[in-house]
Amino acid sequence: MSSTRFLTGITTSGTPHLGNYVGSIRPSVQASRRADVESFYFLADYHALIKIDDPARIQRSTLEIAASWLAAGLDPARVTFYRQSDVPEIPELTWFLTCVTGKGVLNRAHAYKAAVDKNASTGADPDADVSAGLFMYPVLMGADILLFNAHKVPVGRDQVQHIEMARDMAHSFNYRYGEHFVPPEAVIEDDVATLPGLDGRKMSKSYDNTIPLFAPREQLKKLIAGIVTDSAAPGEPKTVEGSALFQIYQAFATPEETASLRQAYAGGIAWKDAKQLVFERIDRELAPMREAYLALLSEPAKIEAILLAGAARARQIATPFMGRLRHAVGLRDLRTQAGEQTAKTAKVAKPMFKQYRERDGKFYFKLVDADGRLLLQSAGFDSPRDAGQAIALLQTQGASALAGLTGKLQAAADVAAQDISAALRQLGDAGNGC
Repeated sequence: MSSTRFLTGITTSGTPHLGNYVGSIRPSVQASRRADVESFYFLADYHALIKIDDPARIQRSTLEIAASWLAAGLDPARVTFYRQSDVPEIPELTWFLTCVTGKGVLNRAHAYKAAVDKNASTGADPDADVSAGLFMYPVLMGADILLFNAHKVPVGRDQVQHIEMARDMAHSFNYRYGEHFVPPEAVIEDDVATLPGLDGRKMSKSYDNTIPLFAPREQLKKLIAGIVTDSAAPGEPKTVEGSALFQIYQAFATPEETASLRQAYAGGIAWKDAKQLVFERIDRELAPMREAYLALLSEPAKIEAILLAGAARARQIATPFMGRLRHAVGLRDLRTQAGEQTAKTAKVAKPMFKQYRERDGKFYFKLVDADGRLLLQSAGFDSPRDAGQAIALLQTQGASALAGLTGKLQAAADVAAQDISAALRQLGDAGNGC
């Protein structure tokens, strides 16, 4: 693959806000304009069903989010822009991944643990009001990502765990059925990936502290005026540390503008004046998009046509890939049985890496030859990403990578160095595909 695949989406559970724009929409749209990037954007309406039981709200949110991305500069001619529920291969892959994902992994998911902890604090049953949808959320997210073998997934810090889980799912499936999935990586803008809301906490619909992305100008001004600040009077120096107002400004401003406001804080700028500066800077960026957004909202048929065209484009990739996955797991035409035995024998007759997780929580891999004889055994890695990177080095650099992995690899007893080199060379010649 010559290009890097980016994939991102927003749950259709409400009106897009500044946090969605800064943490997801804007960086994704910017990335979509790069010549070396292939971008996928989806409206996560299946995810919305986990927590929203108002059909009208989901429909309205889908319209508003689609209009927001398009107004922010997303070009559906350059990217694959679709609605999750228009791609039936996603729920099918969710089941495949469910069958290779340990329940213990899902037990550690932040959203599920938070629900259990909340119940425990009130003395309720740990799983009270916890749906299977909430518990399985990370698997559905894994299917969203892995169906298109996305390399990079722009997310907020609170979503990084889900990307790591998707990597686990990819490794688990690949271990059982061959190399089909690319383990994805999270992409975070360190300074602005999580934007504070009106009260200083993370901007979230759950906290009711959001600033709607395309609020009318006067409403935007009023909301920014309501951002919580400390009691420092005009003329008193103000600190930027922990200042929600400053962090929001920084997400929109240039480095020079940010430095100027930092200096103004130190010089004792009045909160009223600081909020006016923040309002003017944000409105300058959003005003042209706001006009485009309102025009799009008035043409829902146009947005529907764009999404259906995007789904058709997505399925050009998803349908044949899902066919290969069905074949890999054994959901096959029975008439091909004899031929498949030959293919299976041919597949086994080469060296391979096997990656797994032990009870100590660490990740390991081993290299076995065509006869299943152990050649190399790794030490434990803290994450599947670290283990995967070591495997990638061995696959691409062969025996020359061994020196750089000293202390992390051990040759099996009675195995000659030339046997290991030959196996790595064979893997390199074959290529690892995706």
